[in-house]
Amino acid sequence: MSEDNNIVLTSKEPSLGEVCLAPEVIEVIIGIAASQVDGVYSMRGSIANSFSELLGRQIRGKGVKVNKDEDQLKVDVYVFLNYGVSVPKVAAQIQEKVRQQVLFMTGIEILGVDVHVQGVIPEKQEQTIDPNNLFGEENGEE
Repeated sequence: MSEDNNIVLTSKEPSLGEVCLAPEVIEVIIGIAASQVDGVYSMRGSIANSFSELLGRQIRGKGVKVNKDEDQLKVDVYVFLNYGVSVPKVAAQIQEKVRQQVLFMTGIEILGVDVHVQGVIPEKQEQTIDPNNLFGEENGEE
């Protein structure tokens, strides 16, 4: 990874050196913050993320894209939501939680958080077929 992609944090004590964060660190913070919002089913991942998860690795930064313009960050978050939630309300909660967590953990003010809802996932339905009575017969007689 090239050094110009890193995010340099400003320090109160410049004589101590500088702190550089890889964009992946910001993506992980954002991914965890967004996935903790009630109503978020999951984050969208790439094919590479899916293969990594099959191998047992948990990808925390999936569904997040960080764009860096000079000293400002703009974030895109791609999510699947649970069926029945208020999409605008959950999206606003994601924006606020992401902004707060990044500011708290890094001191970086995010310019904007764009939430992209990729789908709505319905609840799993209970099995309605009784495995002991497949044909709906009562007491085995008909």
